[in-house]
Amino acid sequence: MEREENIFQEAMDFTVGEKRPKMAICYDFDRTLSPDDMQTFTLIPSFGVDKSEFWHESDMLAVENLMDNNLAWMYELIKYSKFKGKSLRKEYFNEIGRDVQLYHGVLSWFENVNAYAAERGIEVEHYIISSGLKEIIEGSKIAPYISRVYASSYLYSADGIAEWPAQVVNYTTKTQFIFRIAKGYLEEYDPRVNDSLPHSERNVDYENIVYIGDSATDIPCMTLVKQKGGYSIGVYDPVTNNKKKVYQLFADGRLNFYAPADYSEDSPIFAYMKNVIDEVAAKEKQKSEQKVLSEHAERYKKRTTLEKILGSSCDGLTDEEKGVIKSILDSIK
Repeated sequence: MEREENIFQEAMDFTVGEKRPKMAICYDFDRTLSPDDMQTFTLIPSFGVDKSEFWHESDMLAVENLMDNNLAWMYELIKYSKFKGKSLRKEYFNEIGRDVQLYHGVLSWFENVNAYAAERGIEVEHYIISSGLKEIIEGSKIAPYISRVYASSYLYSADGIAEWPAQVVNYTTKTQFIFRIAKGYLEEYDPRVNDSLPHSERNVDYENIVYIGDSATDIPCMTLVKQKGGYSIGVYDPVTNNKKKVYQLFADGRLNFYAPADYSEDSPIFAYMKNVIDEVAAKEKQKSEQKVLSEHAERYKKRTTLEKILGSSCDGLTDEEKGVIKSILDSIK
């Protein structure tokens, strides 16, 4: 019993000495953290056009030109801005980001999750992976809590005016960012995301990644994370209470869990997230214990091997030489 307690204490000491185990929670944005598309709160109305009309025109442009839907709406924004004589600048996008509505509890969610995880020795990083506009998200009220925003963005002219897409994120390209987060190659242009990386060198284990989304556009990320041993969560609007999408996603094996998009402390999704954090903490504790046990076993193996090698060749050695060998063996007990 005393030996088992020593192993446990060594595992705890090892955990303290190392960096805290890490989790990554990845979020879609539109209709996941916010009840509507981020462009509809201020940006589209500023052009004097109805949001339904804007999205219809954008969708038709994509169909008629065999075009990516996200490139289509990014083009439409620039077209309308020129027509209205309204320059689209990064500062403007950041400014209107503050107007983006968020679901109940979102603003307190990040600190609540971080605090609960910290009590269990887990560090949490939060990431946005969205087809929406990066510049708007970076101006939103949750930006200070986000480690990195992966989303569509513009290239700006020397005058600071949006003129060309710099990054377009759609449902399939979203998956690359899961690999970037896991491997720690976070820059969008870094080709090392395709490199094989030893488990010990990863930024975060795949099984410690959570993905939260709301629709079919999140399926590739949901599937990838779930297949890698992580956790996939679907959310639905608590006002409309339309569960059709999450029912289908769960039935198809895409989700571990689904809940209304209410992120308050007494919500079902927060209760589930606490369960996930507890499970991650338990697994990380086991990993630490196994590493200590492995080190003990490895030292035993080295000692017995050395004893066999030296045992037959110790005849004729002086007491001083034998003492040196004994000290070497003692050092790897």
